[in-house]
Amino acid sequence: MRSPLAALLVSPLALASTIKDRATTPQAFASSSDGSLKLSAYNAPVKGSGSPNGASTWALNIDDTSSGHKQTVDGFGAAVTDATVTVFNQLPAAKLTELLNNLMTPAGANFALMRHTIASSDLSADPSYSYDDAGGQVDSSLSNFNLGDRGTAMAKLLARMKGLQSALTILGSPWSPPGWMKLNGVIQGTTSNNNLNHAYASQFAQYFVKYIQAFTNLGAPIDAITIQNEPLNSQAGMPTMYVYADESGNLIQQNIGPALRSAGLSTGVWAYDHNTDVPSYPQTVLNEASQYVTGVAWHCYASSLNWGVLTDFHNTNPNVKQYMTECWTSSSGTGWSQAADFTMGPLQNWASGAIAWTLGTDNSDGPHLSGSGPCTTCRGLVTVDAASGTYTFQVDYYMLAQFSKFIPKGAVVLSGTGSYSYSDGTGIQSVATINPDNTRTVVIENKFSNDVYVTLTTKSGETWSGLTHANSVVTWVLPAAA
Repeated sequence: MRSPLAALLVSPLALASTIKDRATTPQAFASSSDGSLKLSAYNAPVKGSGSPNGASTWALNIDDTSSGHKQTVDGFGAAVTDATVTVFNQLPAAKLTELLNNLMTPAGANFALMRHTIASSDLSADPSYSYDDAGGQVDSSLSNFNLGDRGTAMAKLLARMKGLQSALTILGSPWSPPGWMKLNGVIQGTTSNNNLNHAYASQFAQYFVKYIQAFTNLGAPIDAITIQNEPLNSQAGMPTMYVYADESGNLIQQNIGPALRSAGLSTGVWAYDHNTDVPSYPQTVLNEASQYVTGVAWHCYASSLNWGVLTDFHNTNPNVKQYMTECWTSSSGTGWSQAADFTMGPLQNWASGAIAWTLGTDNSDGPHLSGSGPCTTCRGLVTVDAASGTYTFQVDYYMLAQFSKFIPKGAVVLSGTGSYSYSDGTGIQSVATINPDNTRTVVIENKFSNDVYVTLTTKSGETWSGLTHANSVVTWVLPAAA
């Protein structure tokens, strides 16, 4: 049964001003699968049990006392690929400024965690490249290192983002090192000997040093790196490199970590950057290189995806931060709740942030490499129409922003109960935080095709209740506990 109360649509700037009052006034905002709600002001929860008015009901509980404190949130965002940089830079200057403000400031999504591709990925136009191709010849001195036009444009875009979001955390991930560093001698084209040539292990480490220094000099300091995107995914049709778990740990411990420190860089190293079905991989890396590894990066593509793996990993490694660093969005391959799902599940299981793949594409899900290897149906959170000089926020943008806009960096996730999904995919999932200003954020994902009236009980002794829209994500912002 639909609530007789109508949701109120407001502009982003008006929305930003209303959030300033959240320390004293409960508020709600919603984004729906049908697009009728897009970060829209919604029926605020009321104190007490309220009245469902005939709607279905659901009960949630959170521990908002110190005993319920879990991990600290570092932020949310998406991957800045060459495709992103290309299409963003096709926008008129004023439109690009508007877009970046929408993405990076509290008036919009307030993204504070961005991953970027170190040189070429599958979402790059042909040809694939690195920052030291040297015409295919060995360059042991790295004297040919150069960001090139595409690397420079990437660094400059990240610098603009950093200028708008000073707390931005930037993660860099390579799809392949220069071909001459590999046993097969090429960036892509074969899976045979698609491994690092350890005769160039020290050059591999210095490649990261030079890249970090170059980006920093352009105003885009790099907070963390992974040494290889998807190290267990060796494909011929796109840049990849296979890296064994013990090999990864050894390279970080013996080469990359010491090289970063010798250069005076504080950049951290996040282990793994791949799926949840091989948790032994990041554990091996930690066992070998714990002094340099500051986090673990996970992707969403395991055939039997189980974010509970992150809780198991936390129980063994309670002081190691975890992040969901890649999950795709698509017009044809993913549903309306994709971004909510890949953010909700990790947050419930000790992740400190979530990153979508990818931030921006054109209307044809590109540019991307040619051939059968790249993802040809990966759609950005933002799609750009270069011909008209306009951009469109896709449903995934709004679903991710239901978290990022209302859970600030430094918020602490709270333990809670009541989330449940049925075998048909319907159900209610929720995660809550206590924020630096002591307000509380509760994100509720309603995957029923009907409105559901939710009652929330807090350990601090309060009860809040309110409607959640059908097939939507609704975010409550509650005042500080009395």
